[in-house]
Amino acid sequence: MNDSPFPVAETLCPVVANDWVNDSYKHLILDAAHGAIHAEPGQFFHLLCPSIGENVPFYRRPMSIYRIDRAQGRLEFLYKIVGRGTTTLAALAPGEKLNIFGPLGRRFDFETRCRHIVQVARGVGLATLAPVAEAAGQLGIRTTAILSARSPKHLMSIEYLRSTGAGVISVTDSEGTSGVEAVEDIVRGLIEKEGGDFLLTCGSNRLLQLLQRLGREYGIAGEVALEQHMGCGIGMCFACVREFRAPGGGITYRRVCWEGPVFDIQEAVSW
Repeated sequence: MNDSPFPVAETLCPVVANDWVNDSYKHLILDAAHGAIHAEPGQFFHLLCPSIGENVPFYRRPMSIYRIDRAQGRLEFLYKIVGRGTTTLAALAPGEKLNIFGPLGRRFDFETRCRHIVQVARGVGLATLAPVAEAAGQLGIRTTAILSARSPKHLMSIEYLRSTGAGVISVTDSEGTSGVEAVEDIVRGLIEKEGGDFLLTCGSNRLLQLLQRLGREYGIAGEVALEQHMGCGIGMCFACVREFRAPGGGITYRRVCWEGPVFDIQEAVSW
């Protein structure tokens, strides 16, 4: 369900920058039209990736918001180049315009529920959780972000997160520090010694399962932002339906774009 107090809109936004972060990810900055800048952490936009020659992306691509710069009226996205749509998106140059539709989806709900957020993100999941750290910092809520990546060169946004006041702990595959057991030790320490009382994650089923288990063990609430292929982004096509645990037991089905993409962490069923 859309949580924005402003109408969802289709807008053309000038590209300010579209720069490489590493060999897989780019950082897109747009001058956002009226209304788009009022999006909230956890929401997303449906981007109409441009056509280049015979490369014509048919569906829009859902893209979580990486940063909302209200002062300059800009939206920022962090994305991985993985297919036809993101390949043409990567070709956008400053001054060109991009058609975006949104803001869409349900936002994170943390403001009155915690004092110390523990975030665990893997890969592009970082893009979804980063704006929470900034919003939490403005409210005086402490955040610790555990960032997981293949190698140190694939770690992103450490300085940005630190600038929001968040603590940052990095773990990587190449250094042998990103295993579930190692991450579990870190999270337990943050809960038991640092007062961590709210769990957030995005980007990894194994990390979701870990935080679900620790949340139940310690009685700590949390949320997960789910990634899913989406056709329409507004709940009409049912392309993004997946299983969830029903409150009374059993399984129910929900649309990630409409009832989510943010859900109670214990309701999500990992794939």
